Amino acid sequence: MPTKTETKNEKFNKGIGRRKTSTASVRIVPATKNVITINGKDSSEYFPTDEMRGIVFEAFTAAKLPTNFAVSVKVSGGGIHSQSEAVRHGIARALIGYDTAPATRVKLKKEGFLKRDPRAKERRKFGLKKARKAAQWAKR
Repeated sequence: MPTKTETKNEKFNKGIGRRKTSTASVRIVPATKNVITINGKDSSEYFPTDEMRGIVFEAFTAAKLPTNFAVSVKVSGGGIHSQSEAVRHGIARALIGYDTAPATRVKLKKEGFLKRDPRAKERRKFGLKKARKAAQWAKR
């Protein structure tokens, strides 16, 4: 769960977000404007499309907090889209650690940002071509 930690006179909140095989470790610090750094790159540089950048910022828009944050993210595994959703999950968890008011948690929970999305690719079964695809059956 989210934790508050201090290093070098800097208070930050941590949150871990996951989606499929992606894992995002998120740190948020109050700042003058929303800045997101992902694996050392700016969010607009790391996520190529507006849709993926929008997914990352959804947690901030849902929480409607008056303060802005500097966000530092380390994300690995999976594809770029699942990484963006893992970052959103991590940011939502970190925001809960920052703002302990129940209203913020209710807003984020209602949007579904606090729950890890359990959907993942189904494994391939023995004797089948894919997870469920079998060879065509012929009577004669």
